[in-house]
Amino acid sequence: MKASTQPALTVFMLVKSLPAWLELPPDARQSALQDHVLPLLERHREQVRLRLYDVEFYAARVTDVWMWEAESHQAYEALIEALRDTPFWDRYFQIVEILPGVEASHL
Repeated sequence: MKASTQPALTVFMLVKSLPAWLELPPDARQSALQDHVLPLLERHREQVRLRLYDVEFYAARVTDVWMWEAESHQAYEALIEALRDTPFWDRYFQIVEILPGVEASHL
């Protein structure tokens, strides 16, 4: 996705890391990201972008916020459908809440 374009959809995915993720040593976590998430991001890079935020220092309910920016609802849905087939969905992370929105342009 080109950085200069405004996404059609922004999704804030509130997630909580699960014991299966926390028990992995750092190198195994990095390998899991490279094996499961990076190929999806690369396949959809023209249409979807992911930004990661750590919030475990400030929140108890969630540990991370994944911010997805997508060129279309269909692009987001395709990437998420693929992500659901990986251990990141409900094995490594619990998806606590999904908050889709569009940027307010009237400000």
